Amino acid sequence: MLTPHLGDPLLREISTSVVSCNAHVPQNVPKNNRKKSSVTQNSTNYEVVLHDTVLFPEGGGQPSDIGQIRSMDGQVFEVVEVQRHGGHAVHFVKAEDGKVTGLNPGAIVVAALGDDGYKRRLDHMCMHTSQHLLSALFEAKLNLPTLSWALTAFPTPSYIELPRSVTQEEIIAIQDEVNKLVYEGRQVHVEVEEFNHEKDAGVAVHESGRSVGKALPEDYSGGVKRTVVIDGIDRNPCCGTHLPSLHNLQLFLLPQTENLSRSSANTCRLLFLCGPRLLAHLTSCHNLVTATSGILSCGPPLLPDRVTQVMDERKRAEKRVEELEREVAVKAAKELFDQAAASNLAKEVSDTGIDKPDVFKYHYHRTDETSGALSFLQSISFHFSDLVQSRGFKGEFVIVLSSASSQPSSGSTTILFVSGSQDKLVKATGDGLISKLGAKGGGKGTRWSGKWTGAWHGARHGQVIQDVMSGIEYD
Repeated sequence: MLTPHLGDPLLREISTSVVSCNAHVPQNVPKNNRKKSSVTQNSTNYEVVLHDTVLFPEGGGQPSDIGQIRSMDGQVFEVVEVQRHGGHAVHFVKAEDGKVTGLNPGAIVVAALGDDGYKRRLDHMCMHTSQHLLSALFEAKLNLPTLSWALTAFPTPSYIELPRSVTQEEIIAIQDEVNKLVYEGRQVHVEVEEFNHEKDAGVAVHESGRSVGKALPEDYSGGVKRTVVIDGIDRNPCCGTHLPSLHNLQLFLLPQTENLSRSSANTCRLLFLCGPRLLAHLTSCHNLVTATSGILSCGPPLLPDRVTQVMDERKRAEKRVEELEREVAVKAAKELFDQAAASNLAKEVSDTGIDKPDVFKYHYHRTDETSGALSFLQSISFHFSDLVQSRGFKGEFVIVLSSASSQPSSGSTTILFVSGSQDKLVKATGDGLISKLGAKGGGKGTRWSGKWTGAWHGARHGQVIQDVMSGIEYD
């Protein structure tokens, strides 16, 4: 039987009767099943079969329609998905309060797309008809059959998969030919013939070993085979919904390609847009260009040059920041070394002859907004180590470097870096920061790095670090 949604794809509603209405029983579906549906896993849905319907069940690479079923007493039931079970379209109806009333077998109802459902149907028809047209031209003009295709969720581009990559010149040539046919408004119609599984030739196989398209499902019992015809262009078996004319496509755009590497061959995904998706794409691009032009204080034609100028300025600024950070790191390391040297000299004067020298311990804290706080603290540590080696510093030391945001909050991150003269000094300090401050981190040898999340309060958290360091002794 040629159901209304296939005979007239622009039909929005139809009066029909209920064949059956049963509570849906979820089935166990493997977790890795890509066809697993949240709708079919929902036990609150009902399965409704109607005598006729305008709602298309999922098939042919096209997602199902959504819509509504209206009873004669004014109740409106939301149809969240339609699936083909054998030769029947099963409507998954969202139950209110866990039950459905008024959909008893024989009841007269109206099956309708509704506003949202019609927008979805129009989008699907545009993309599906476009795929047929695009696939036909690539095969006729370039001998490139379509291996597969995907009707993605609105508003992202759909794609066809081709057995090789295509050049920009080939894409432009096909796009020009497509739009010429769209302007001509070639008619699209459906031919129906009796279907026999035994005589079905199945699908062709490309030389790479990949199947070209898909065969009809084994459980299909509709009794007829549908062929979608684009006048003078294409004849292709398909159960999906299509526009009655290429005029409805409005415009066609091939924005980009994606090359794929498979075990048997390299293939290419060609992305395309038309109809509502193309309008949404153009609107989004226009809004982005307009907003960016406002931010950069220039007209759209000047955007590339202005962006290039901004990027060049940013690179120069980043280079200057790196130079300044290096200067600050050298200065901070010099101050730390002077304090360590003074402490070691005082110790030698007052504690001459002791067998267990003290350890120079120091906490150096900074407030920084840079994203490279850790590398900056590491730079201070490395310059300090250079001074220790070049100046012949003989004492033991452990230094904790920290960097926090100037606007602390509960989600702020404080970077910590520990450097020392002995592995065990650094490890003891790191362990103390983890246990007493609640930091997370780790290290190896004379370096340890970590972070602490929360609002940093200098006096309180600085004292915690001082307490950690005061408990460290050199053996």
